[in-house]
Amino acid sequence: MAVLAGNTSFAQQPPLTEKMLKSYTSLPAEQRKAENKRFLDMYNGLRVADVRDGMDWFGYIRYGSVDPAVRPLWPTYAFGIARTVRYLPYVGPAPVERGDDYTRWQGWFYGNVATYPWMSQIEDGDFMAIDVSGVNVGLLGSENTLRGLLAGCRGYVLNGSGIRDTDEVIMQKIPVWSHFVSQAMVQGRIQFESTQTPVAIGGVAIFPGDIIVADNDGVIVVPRAVAEQVAKQAHFMLSDDKGTRKRLFEQLGWEYNDTVEDDKAAREALYKRLGW
Repeated sequence: MAVLAGNTSFAQQPPLTEKMLKSYTSLPAEQRKAENKRFLDMYNGLRVADVRDGMDWFGYIRYGSVDPAVRPLWPTYAFGIARTVRYLPYVGPAPVERGDDYTRWQGWFYGNVATYPWMSQIEDGDFMAIDVSGVNVGLLGSENTLRGLLAGCRGYVLNGSGIRDTDEVIMQKIPVWSHFVSQAMVQGRIQFESTQTPVAIGGVAIFPGDIIVADNDGVIVVPRAVAEQVAKQAHFMLSDDKGTRKRLFEQLGWEYNDTVEDDKAAREALYKRLGW
């Protein structure tokens, strides 16, 4: 098994702080996009298991793995840069309107209380981390997840519910991870609180700019400050796994597939681009 040489004091480095958060959110747009593109390049193809191993390698054994009850709607894979949103339970008052009056009140609620300002802020490569405070509510559905996809969103992870219209969402192959699904619309249930601030999903703190990787094993979050070191080790682990499994495939008489084929030239080209 390959071992990444380097700074053995990594585990003693301080966690993300408010200063680090501000350093990301205040980056000039072009610099932020260039950094994000580099992280997307280095995490492309890494499985949750590889990233988990990379985190362990540097002492983050008990950090990063989101509650295993947060599951994908369908077996899929996604990764991206965390863009965070927080909603709070709506504190009232409950509407007294009915019929057409309720329709008008609903429009007011969407426009003033449960707003979606983050939708127009999505950048290519974003992975939405949405804290809905555990509320049983369908913040996302078949229509607005498509809008996110058009804007470049790679996936969504939510605590509680936050997702409905799941038959269509699955058909549209929108990657979503949540505790459960919902039937309800947002009105009278949640209110927008903030975007690009730290959130907690499944027992993990997620800061804007962190790296999120998700597949059928669940969701893992990598602090941006250590994401490159983790990715390096994760790539070594993935390459080692492919080589071992390829030999076993050969012994079993199985045809090779892309889970065991290791494109050495492409891997070396990636390492060169990243300066590894």
